[in-house]
Order: sequence, then C-alpha cells, then structure tokens
Amino acid sequence: MHKFLEATAGQHMTSSVKTVTRDTTMRELQRMFDEDDFNCYPVREGDDTIGLVSKFDFLNCFAFNPGRMVPAYDDLLSRTVADVMTPEFIYVDPATKLTRVLQLMVDHRIRSIPVLDGEQRLAGMIAREDVMRALTNSARAASGSDQRL
Repeated sequence: MHKFLEATAGQHMTSSVKTVTRDTTMRELQRMFDEDDFNCYPVREGDDTIGLVSKFDFLNCFAFNPGRMVPAYDDLLSRTVADVMTPEFIYVDPATKLTRVLQLMVDHRIRSIPVLDGEQRLAGMIAREDVMRALTNSARAASGSDQRL
C-alpha cells in the first residue's frame, strides 16, 4: 500500500481526454455518452476548461417538476451544454496524491475529476476506475514483495 500512498494523479490519469463545447447539443451529448461510456466531459472554450457536464446534468435536463411545463423531447435534445453544465467544479493538479483524489471522490460523490496543469490547462482526467486500478496494483505489488521475504 506504500506505493499507493506515493502515487499521483498525473501518474494514473487519462491524458487523452474528449471534451465538449458549450454549444454541444443534448442530442450530440447523448450520442457521445452512448459511444464513449464516460461519466462526464470537460467543457472547453479555447484552451480554458469552463465547466463539466455529466450524465447527471444530462438527466437533470429531463427532470419533471410541478412548476414547469414539459417541453417536447426533441426540444429538450436541442438544448445545449451551456444550459446544463456545472461551471464550478473540483479539479486537481498532476502532483496531487491519489489519496487526496480518492478522498475528494468519496466526500463529493464524484466519479471523475479533471486534472489541470500549473497554467490551469486540461492535462487529463482521473476517474474512479483509475484509482481502483492503482489500489489493486499497489496491493498486488505489496503481496508479491511479502511473499519474497
């Protein structure tokens, strides 16, 4: 487990990240979620990450409440990411320890966290699967070294 305590987001993140823009429609976003099986996408404007849009944000677009008329499904799919994205989001930098990433994920019940570099540019994404893989690999390494003693 010592290996996990020293591991960083930058070592375990996915650096090739698909993004969307604020003009991406719900229809396009739905297609992307279906194709990629990602939980969220960073929203980019130029080189800046201006928000996140998750499956939860997508579903929230369709939530019914008594004070709102229900628009047609096609009208809802024509809405854009700008209408539903989360502009304030948690992020980490590549040097953030995985223990901190894990704590953020658990405390805030989030599945993926953007990794921004020192210039606040998107460097990658760290997902709970990445953290789980790092935990498993650390446990295997520890049990393997114990067997050699």
